[in-house]
Amino acid sequence: MSHRIVLPRLMEIGAGASQQLAVVLRSLGCSRPLIVTDRMMVELGYVDRLEEQLQAAGIASQCFADTLPEPTAASIRAGVQMVRDGDFDSIVALGGGSPIDSAKAIGILGRYGGEMRDYRFPRDVCEPGLPLIAIPTTAGTGSEATRFTIITDETSDEKMLCAGLGFMPVAALIDYELTLSLPPRVTADTGLDALTHAIEAYVSRKASGYSDAQALQAMRLLAPNLRTAFHDSGNRAAREAMMLGATLAGIAFSNASVALVHGMSRPIGAFFHVPHGLSNAMLLPAVTAFSIPAAPERYADCARAMGVAAQTDSVETANQRLLVELQALNRELQVPSPGQYGIARERFFELRETMAQQALASGSPGNNPRVPTQAEIVELYETVWNQA
Repeated sequence: MSHRIVLPRLMEIGAGASQQLAVVLRSLGCSRPLIVTDRMMVELGYVDRLEEQLQAAGIASQCFADTLPEPTAASIRAGVQMVRDGDFDSIVALGGGSPIDSAKAIGILGRYGGEMRDYRFPRDVCEPGLPLIAIPTTAGTGSEATRFTIITDETSDEKMLCAGLGFMPVAALIDYELTLSLPPRVTADTGLDALTHAIEAYVSRKASGYSDAQALQAMRLLAPNLRTAFHDSGNRAAREAMMLGATLAGIAFSNASVALVHGMSRPIGAFFHVPHGLSNAMLLPAVTAFSIPAAPERYADCARAMGVAAQTDSVETANQRLLVELQALNRELQVPSPGQYGIARERFFELRETMAQQALASGSPGNNPRVPTQAEIVELYETVWNQA
């Protein structure tokens, strides 16, 4: 059996990688980029730095800086209109997962039209959008190296998974120095998101030898450095390891898919506006405990790669240590329960069935080692609520 591997055409990795934007645009034959970002990147001066670099190279650019966290179909419409009205030959996505996901959608909708719901899974979006150069500023989503985007349909509160080659960036500039200013909460949420990507890619039913190699190395980089990056934001070695780990985790899940954690996480984000990485973290211990019986050896490998179990430990011991570590990480990184986050119990329980339906419809639970029924997903939501 063969496995198709999809990657950006070019990746520039390391300190100062973002300063290679003009060179990369030229190498791709692009000279009229639209920068898609958010207001925080403008306020931090990151957009000015890029524009100055492009101006020095004789490249004219414009900027759409109105992307929102957890982007919706409505939030990207103005950017889509800019592409339709302008003469852009490329898009530069600057920011965390939300600006990059927004840019992916803008590149497709701006070229082909329609509504975002027209492109949601199970459609395979192979049409090429505008060439996209992704510059991540968080170590989490891995979106700079994936063929996925997530956009919420605000009319139904459904987080739509959209997949295909059309959403894969042609280039990624992975500069860990852009993460040195991240506050602890964002560091924790994005880091736990990346760790979830790596674990789910490794245990996915669609995993391959290639994705396994990326996922295991991602865990080796992420797990020992997540606490350090959280407590010591200026630790360059930890930040560099986290950034590379997040990208490798993105490559892994882009080529193996995510599983039940992500399937259950998206409805929580859509209905209750919980940041994606945080909702993943809320779910990860309970979903891992549910799934271990179907793939105990794979989860034991995760524990060993994360450094919480020795090679000589039994599979059962390694899995016990994995569960203890996931719970300990959530405590130390101050991950709240849904109730502690401010979600009303009555509303959460009222939406259990709907969230379970949306989780299954996304397709991600079907990749899980233990494929759940809708009733089991409902039970897992209840477990997550009660585990605080």
